Amino acid sequence: MSNAGTPGRPDAFKEMMAAARAAGRPELAHQGRGRPLSAAEDDFAGALMALYGEGIADPADLADALAARGVIRPSSGRPDWTAETLAAELQAINADLDAAYLENGFGA
Repeated sequence: MSNAGTPGRPDAFKEMMAAARAAGRPELAHQGRGRPLSAAEDDFAGALMALYGEGIADPADLADALAARGVIRPSSGRPDWTAETLAAELQAINADLDAAYLENGFGA
């Protein structure tokens, strides 16, 4: 494999990931997480991706759509979304994933 920015130069990270996947570590597709997502986090992520795919991107509109679809907040288990709770949820999940990455490294 070569680095797109430097033709002919190996990309050590891509090579390491390819070797790990070849060795039976498919979870490395999400290697930067440091831990698996909870079921609620995974549902939330899937819902966000679907909404983005529908062209919804404004935080208030996202919150309304998440509430209308009954998507639960991973932190509370309730579907009570506002633009503020959406921002807080994203910040909390990001901080937790960053901490898990620091503790466990990639591919955890």
